[in-house]
Amino acid sequence: QVQLVESGGGLVQAGGSLRLSCAASGRTFSSSTMAWFRQAPGKEREFVAAISWSGGTSYADSVKDRFSISRDKAKNTVSLQMNSLKPEDTALYYCAARTLGITTSQRGYNYWGQGTQVTVSS
Repeated sequence: QVQLVESGGGLVQAGGSLRLSCAASGRTFSSSTMAWFRQAPGKEREFVAAISWSGGTSYADSVKDRFSISRDKAKNTVSLQMNSLKPEDTALYYCAARTLGITTSQRGYNYWGQGTQVTVSS
């Protein structure tokens, strides 16, 4: 059974940093695109960042230059380093995976984790 398990969320002050991790099990995702999405209360889930099997990346404009996505194929993990956090970054962050290339649409992802909460206080 395929599982994606996120960790690393928490409460941080504005300007601080957090590092989220996503561990995949049940199959290898070394040839898959891995991504992070987030959903704030009362809002739609939105794309944050993605990394392809070859290392190509894509970021939402709102997090570009502040967030960095990376992956460790050997460990079947993907991470999201979040710096200069803002209160508007507060959301439930989800890890997702798909077997094809990068897309920013959540509909394109086959596998999802349960999410990890990130709360940024002002």
